[in-house]
Parts: sequence; C-alpha cells; structure tokens
Amino acid sequence: MIEVTDFKNAMSLLTSAVNVVTTSGKSGRHGFTASAVCSVTDAPPTLLVCMNKASRSHTHFIENKILTVNVLSADHQHISRVFSSRMSPEERFEHGIWTELKTGAPVLEGALVSFDCQIEQIQKVGTHTIFICHIVAIQQSQHNQGLIYFNRAYHHVGQAEIA
Repeated sequence: MIEVTDFKNAMSLLTSAVNVVTTSGKSGRHGFTASAVCSVTDAPPTLLVCMNKASRSHTHFIENKILTVNVLSADHQHISRVFSSRMSPEERFEHGIWTELKTGAPVLEGALVSFDCQIEQIQKVGTHTIFICHIVAIQQSQHNQGLIYFNRAYHHVGQAEIA
C-alpha cells in the first residue's frame, strides 16, 4: 500500500504547467489553480482537467458545464497564488485582465494559451473529479516563457526575451 505522503512527495517531482481554470454562469465567476491538466486527443480536440471535490467552486463547474484552461506565462506567478488562496471569487478576478471567448468562461489576458471548453464528461475518482472537455476556441499570446511547478516551487521555462 502506497502512503499518501509518499505519493505526494513523488508527485512533487512531476513537472507541471501552472494553469488557472475558470468558469462562469448563473452563480458567478469561479476559478482555481491547477496542475492536473493534460491533452486527451486531437480529434476532437479534448483536454482532461482534475479538480478536488472539496473545492469551494466545485459545484459551480459541474453546474456551468463550461471552463477555460488558462496556461500561465512566467509573469503570472501572482495570479496562480491568488487563485489558490482563500480570497472570494470576486476578489480573485480583480487580479489580471479578463475577457471571454466562445463559452463565456473567463480568459486571462496574456496567458500563454487559453483553451475554451465545454465539459463533455464528468467522472469522480477518490477525492477528485475529472472533467473531459471539448475545446471550442483557443487563444494564444506572444509570451515565450511559461510557468511550471516542480518540487513544490515555481520555475520558468522557455526563451527569455532579449532586449
């Protein structure tokens, strides 16, 4: 039997992109910081997003059936911290500039890329919910450095801009 602490320590060594996942609907705008996001297939374009069922905004994502995965650029570390804090949903969206694409879920201006999605399937596994999401729109920025999380710390990857 694998101990939870051993699993968490091992997973901290799995390098991940840092994302802010957002939704919008009748109950307002909500979002959370996530590293458990990955591609499923390119035909049709589909992402997988994992979310802790204990999250305050969990029900809002299920009810709204839409989300946007905003892949953070190197200069968005503060946005990651805000969306993993105890701030209210309203306070969180005071940080950054937010627009929208096709679904109406919030899109962070300057994110490396934003994947605007409809949630197609929902599966509960242990402490988390897995959202299988059909991508309906994509917006890319001109940033060339991404924000990753490795060994419980933020790091930058990609080409630094030359002045």
